[in-house]
Amino acid sequence: MSEPLLATRALTKRFGGLTANSEVSLELRRGQVHALLGPNGAGKSTLINLLSGDLPASSGQVLYRGRDITRLGPHQRSRIGIGRSYQKTNIFGAFTALENCRLAAQSRRPRAWRILSDARSFAPVLRAAEEALAAAGLAAVADQVASSLSHGAQRQLEIAMVLATAPEVLLLDEPLAGMGADEALRMVELLKKLAPGHAMLLVEHDMDAVFAVADVITVMVNGQVLESGPPAQIRASPQVRQAYLGDDDESGAPAAAGGHP
Repeated sequence: MSEPLLATRALTKRFGGLTANSEVSLELRRGQVHALLGPNGAGKSTLINLLSGDLPASSGQVLYRGRDITRLGPHQRSRIGIGRSYQKTNIFGAFTALENCRLAAQSRRPRAWRILSDARSFAPVLRAAEEALAAAGLAAVADQVASSLSHGAQRQLEIAMVLATAPEVLLLDEPLAGMGADEALRMVELLKKLAPGHAMLLVEHDMDAVFAVADVITVMVNGQVLESGPPAQIRASPQVRQAYLGDDDESGAPAAAGGHP
């Protein structure tokens, strides 16, 4: 088994007297989709914010390639290869899809930008933006204004912007949120396509999508890890069914919550 790209060791976050994450340990490896499940209030969003650096840890460690990065901020983590998307679409609506990706790529390529300099003339940035759009399946809409794209395409664009920063780790926070069935299927295919080249943490409520793409699933309850393992183990776990997935149906498979037909 490959060494983890990103790992946590007893990671804990307290907000006053509330412990949102309690000694959470997990490992993200290249080529694996690691899904994070749990009911509302389980601590999933807090954990992804701790991994991205948007929140400081109260105790414990975040390790990237074995290096302790617990004290690094979000911009520093982004520069070393950790990219994330957010629950709410986070794009520049007035810019084209290509311009959105170009801005993301530009942030990773230091250059003495000048007021009168045309950023489009910097070939490496433009190439990175075009490649990110193509990887996300959006090459055909490169020149469309982002706000005119469908909700599903906007979510894909946000992932394209993350890809433009050349990350090794993808932290994806509910990428299927608000999607219809067809859009969700396209997103699932995109996640499958991206998985081999990245270590991916997927926070998602769509159970059909999770079990379609996940290699490893960690279930959290009340800020703690309840169980972690391959999808078959999680499906068969009485603890998980009781805490989150619902009761068994007659076939013995857990009921899917929030999935698409």
